[in-house]
Amino acid sequence: MDGRKTVWVTGASSGLGLHTAMALRDDGWQVIAGARSFSGGQKDGMTCLPLDVTDEESVREFCRRAEEIALPDALVQCAGMLVLGSCEETETEEFHRVMDTNYLGMVRMNRTVLPLMRERGGGKIVLFSSINGLMGIPFQSAYTASKHAIEGYAECLALEEKPFGIQVMLVEPGDHRSGSDKYRPHAANMTAESPYAAEYESAVAQIRHDETNGSDPDVLGRKVARILDRKRIPLRKRIASPDQHLAVYVHRFLGARINAAVLRKYYIRKKK
Repeated sequence: MDGRKTVWVTGASSGLGLHTAMALRDDGWQVIAGARSFSGGQKDGMTCLPLDVTDEESVREFCRRAEEIALPDALVQCAGMLVLGSCEETETEEFHRVMDTNYLGMVRMNRTVLPLMRERGGGKIVLFSSINGLMGIPFQSAYTASKHAIEGYAECLALEEKPFGIQVMLVEPGDHRSGSDKYRPHAANMTAESPYAAEYESAVAQIRHDETNGSDPDVLGRKVARILDRKRIPLRKRIASPDQHLAVYVHRFLGARINAAVLRKYYIRKKK
């Protein structure tokens, strides 16, 4: 115990999880980071422990080892993946894998951490959702479904934990320059023979362009760190570019037919 606030971070080996963990470290937090690729020990000023959020025993072991170091003042959940594919051709197992990582992984961690926070009289839980938790885009149905689940779950969690002084925040990132194609596989059935092949190719190219030219992940990490320093945190914090903020407002306030037309025009671009 060195007097610093302690945060446990999942999915901290790459992408937004890594950038957020580093920002919290730089902000003075003691960071205990978890990821499947970690084997234990210190790295870059953080304690790195193995963690597979899809495995109940791995979650329990991570929490046991982390608790021996320091109880969490905050838990930041970033572990995630997606599968690109049409709704029809994405297999049930592929949907399950995404939901198991993105949504049920958070559920497992929270079920273990909540009693620790309740005993301490409070804490902060940050759940990484996405712009896709607010609106759907073509060929990301599994990911979008998982993020919509997180949005609803977080609202329930915040209501239930309020009497115990445990605050909940959803972070809703837009496209950021981070992550790895390893966590963005294509559905096994998406082949050149697919009836969706041409539109899929167009949408995937646009998705890749938006991520490659997305916002700075270090800025997102610093914003999350600043918010966690506050006494009170908001239920939702959208961190996105102006055009992505606009897309959410358009989706919220315009009719379904107009939304569909706008999204199809953006993602499904006819070859000239």
